[in-house]
Amino acid sequence: MKNDFPLVSIVTVCYNSVTTIERTMDSVHQQSYSNIEYIVIDGGSKDGTVELIRQKSAWVDVFVSEKDQGMYDALNKGIALAKGEIIGLLHADDVLASINVVETIVNAFRGDVQLKAVIGDTEFEDERGRPKRYCSAKDWRTSDFRRGMMPPHPSFYCLKSCYNLYGGFRLDFEIAADFELLLRFLKVALIRFQYLPVLMVRMRLGGKSTKNWRSNYIINQEIQRACELNGLKTNYFLIYSKYFRKLKEFF
Repeated sequence: MKNDFPLVSIVTVCYNSVTTIERTMDSVHQQSYSNIEYIVIDGGSKDGTVELIRQKSAWVDVFVSEKDQGMYDALNKGIALAKGEIIGLLHADDVLASINVVETIVNAFRGDVQLKAVIGDTEFEDERGRPKRYCSAKDWRTSDFRRGMMPPHPSFYCLKSCYNLYGGFRLDFEIAADFELLLRFLKVALIRFQYLPVLMVRMRLGGKSTKNWRSNYIINQEIQRACELNGLKTNYFLIYSKYFRKLKEFF
């Protein structure tokens, strides 16, 4: 690290998220670690999201509201604007799980000067905030990419230098651009990462990748293409086998 208290940039992208984004913003505002740059990229919301964010302007360092090409385009915008040495992504219906999440992440980078990224755990909850599924990266290995499995992306924090070297999200992926990026960083570029046994993020169920059968079909097609683009051999049998392994997340 360049210093003991590196700037951490957290990027939230949103579109018509007035019912959830205040909770997301509050979870960043309450962090025990103070050297945080908070960036919010809005896709031109019409439901009051923009007005709410402006009311909370003291919590936000960079705010952009304009039409974009979708979530991954907005994330790329936020990453490009980030001044922090470490970057994390927090969606507008997710929250940091405790006030110590960012401090724990920074301490991991302080403890290993060769470290490029960290991953942790994520919990899925319903609209009432009741936990429904726990996704841990403890047993995940880079070999699991062949099975269509990646660590929980919201728990992925890495150095901005990695984005500068290896690029951002590909816009030719509808759903699995996060899978392709993590594959490119962790398996192809072999950046040094560490698992942290910490619940980092609580996510709302019903995201784009799990919306319906069509979403599952598209994401598995895109996972196959991501592997091919990055020189990783796999097949649909391996990719669909991930659903058996995911069953344990519900217990």
